[in-house]
Parts: sequence; structure tokens; C-alpha cells
Amino acid sequence: MADKINKRFGFRNKSDAKLHKDDITVVDTNVARKAVIATALGNAMEWFDFGIYSYLAVTIGKVFFPALSGPTQLVYTFATFAVAFLVRPLGGLFFGMLGDRLGRKKILSITLIIMALSTLSIGLIPSYASIGVMAPILLLIARMVQGFSTGGEYSGAMTFIAESTPDKKRGFMSSGLEVGTLVGFIAGSGLVTLLTFMLGPETMLAWGWRIPFFIAAPLGLIGLYLRNQLEETPAFKAMEQQEERNRKQQGSVKNILVYHWPQLLKGMIIVFFYNVVDYMVLSYMPSHLNAVLGYGETKGLLLILIVMLIMIPIVLTIGYFSDHIGKKPLIIGGLIGLILLSIPSFTMIGSGSNLQVFFGLMILASLLAAFLGTMPSLLPSLFFTEVRYGALAITYNISASLFGGTTPLIMAWMIKVTENRMVPAYYLMATCLIGVVAMTFVKETAGRALRGSAPAVEEKHEIADILEEPKEALWWKEEQAKIYEETDDQKKEQ
Repeated sequence: MADKINKRFGFRNKSDAKLHKDDITVVDTNVARKAVIATALGNAMEWFDFGIYSYLAVTIGKVFFPALSGPTQLVYTFATFAVAFLVRPLGGLFFGMLGDRLGRKKILSITLIIMALSTLSIGLIPSYASIGVMAPILLLIARMVQGFSTGGEYSGAMTFIAESTPDKKRGFMSSGLEVGTLVGFIAGSGLVTLLTFMLGPETMLAWGWRIPFFIAAPLGLIGLYLRNQLEETPAFKAMEQQEERNRKQQGSVKNILVYHWPQLLKGMIIVFFYNVVDYMVLSYMPSHLNAVLGYGETKGLLLILIVMLIMIPIVLTIGYFSDHIGKKPLIIGGLIGLILLSIPSFTMIGSGSNLQVFFGLMILASLLAAFLGTMPSLLPSLFFTEVRYGALAITYNISASLFGGTTPLIMAWMIKVTENRMVPAYYLMATCLIGVVAMTFVKETAGRALRGSAPAVEEKHEIADILEEPKEALWWKEEQAKIYEETDDQKKEQ
């Protein structure tokens, strides 16, 4: 089995516990930084769209669903937002499989183009007053195309960064992906806030809401240029050296489901609590402040905008510490914090006092940062290089579709039904309780090589230290051998 695993992953030595110095990747830090920036820009664009849609939810509801009003109108608006997540698993499966066969770089360029064009198209759709029911139908189609492309975007971005960074700095550098999330969301929400202030509600309703969507096209072109300047990831290059037949077998859906289902299950639960908190704070909260609590549009948007700006250094700090003390303690700490502080936070948010609203939002945002700073490096580490893009795309998009993108819709519906403004707090607490249990089954991988890959270092002098402790460097080999042995034994018994 040791020989089979070595052949599968392309290592030169046949011993299960030895490495050759040429197997170890020395990562150029400047190249890694470029990878982070180019990849984060695509993620920024995805969340630029989310920011626009979330902050324009009330306006979009009036444009495309004028026959409805109040909470009902908001439910329909977020239903259109959520429907895009129904096709995300299909997009993730399609682009994920291609990413494991053709390369991460090519697929990330394609998803970025589709995402930019679909976002631009929303700004071109006539209103309900102009073309009637065709308006919401076209909006629905545009959102579904967005969902299909984003299905391959975020999982590919996480994979690309994780495979392009040194092991000991993976947490910090990968957290840059979520800085892209915040920057994109800040840009989208900030633009909507500025336009609302400058143009006023009536002009925004008439045509001003279209402007943010038009900006998507030039942003997409910039991102495409930067991504085309990147090289393929070292981990994928190493995998490409294997036999074509063997590599195609590894990158199949059947292979992922048969050999890697335990990691798929863990990943889905992790993505579940991560996305619920993420979409609750960043996507749902603007509309909660406006439509549920009755705060003025500009005031509510500005408060959350300030909170997101403060989050950026917090996320980077979390990413830095995740490389030194591990990801699990930070994630579990964030989960416990949300269980204890969700009710106090939403109590402050509903108080009507600007200062208390700000501190309530800041508590939730700081605890969310514990996930934003760790997840981009944790999730790719769950899977082996041979299936990482595809497995992560399946894991992330199925869970995000069921629980993440639907969070604003569920909250709007539950508040309408129960007439209880504290429902979001209870939902967060229940979600995080499940998360604490799930995290006890996740192995800590901070500072270690990715599953299925030889170690990646920043400096050549680190190679000697790794060669002295090869078992630690290839910690995953025993795990992978066990997976294949147990599954093959089960097949023989059948």
C-alpha cells in the first residue's frame, strides 16, 4: 500500500516515511502574494454583488414586486436572492471536476467572466412597470447564472490560495481571501449608501439602483487580467506529473463519494454554521435594521459599513494567530461566543440607541471574524490534492445553498410568522451549538502540509528540518492508506 500511495501522489521514494528534498516545494512569497490578491479580487466581486443586492433589497423589491409591500415584499426579494443558491451545487460540481482535471487557474478565469456578465445584466433588466412579469423572471435567470458561476468561484479560490502558500503562513495568507470578501461587500454597500445619500430614495428607485450593477463589468476585466498573470499552483503541477489514466480516475465524483465521504460530511457541517453566521451578519442585517426595526436606510447601512471596515484588521489578525495556535481553538471560541452573546447582541441592536446598535453589530462581526480568518485555510485542508477542488466545491455549495443563501429568506419568513424580532439570535445559537459538536471531530492542520501534497516552505533552509522528521511532514499518508485499504476491503467483501 505504501508503494501505491507514493505512486498515486508522485513521490520519488517508495518508503512510507521518507522524502526527497526535490519533493518539497519552496514557495516564492511574492508569487504567493500575487495569487492572494488576484484570487481575493474575484471573491471581492462576488461579494460586491451580494453587498449591492443586500443593501438594495428594499428598493429591488419595489422595482420588481410592486404589488407586494413590507415584510412580504422582502420575502420575495430574498427568495430571488436565495434561488441562485439552488444552482450553486451544479456549478460547483461542473467547475470543480474541471478544476481537478484542467487546472485551478483556467476555471477561475472562466467563473469570473460569467459572474461579471451576469451581474452586469441585472442592471439592464427593465422594471415590472415596463414589462410586467417578465421583469422578475429575467432577474431570476440572471441570479441563477450568477449562482452557477459562483458555485466554482469560492471553492476554487480557497483551493488556489491554499496550494500557493507555504504551510506555516497558510492561515494568514488565506485570510486575505476573506479580506476580499469584506472589501467587495464594503465597496458594494458603500456605493449604495453613497448613491442613496446623493440621489435620494426616489431617484434610486427610478434608475439609481442600476449604477452599482454596471460597475461589475470593469471589475471583472481587472480581475481577469490579474488571474491570467498567475501560474498554476505547485500542488496541481505535481499532481499533473502522474499518469493521465490514474489522475482522471482520482478526479471523479464516484471517487470523491466512495473514498472521501467522511470529510465531505464534516465539511458540510462546518460550511453550515460558517455560512449561517456570515450571511446573517453581512447579507441579512441591513434589511433587518431597515424593514424590521425601522431604522433609516442611510443610518443602518452606514453603521454596518463602519463595522465591516473594522473587521478587516481583525480577520488578518485571526489568520495570523491561526498559524501559531491552530484553527480549532479560534473557531470553537467564536462558536461559544455566539452562543453566549447572540441574545445580548440582538437586544442591543433592537434598542434604538445608535451606540448600542453599533456595539451589538460589532460583537457579532468580531465573532464572525473568527471564522473568516480561519475557514479559507481549514476547508481546503480537509481534502486531498487529487480531489480538492471538486470535493470542496460539492461540500461548500450544497451546504451554502441549503443553509447560507437561504438564511436571509428564513429570517424574513420566521419574523413575519412569529412576529418575534429575536428569532435571528435563537437561530444563531442553535447553529453554533451544532458547530461546537462538529469541530471536535476535525483534525488540526495548522502549519502542516496539505493532504496529498509534500510540504511547502518559504525558505530553503527549512527543508533540512522537514527531512529530519519525514513522518510529521507526511502526516496524512497513513490516513490515506487506511482510507483506501478499508474501502477496498469492503468492496472485496461485497
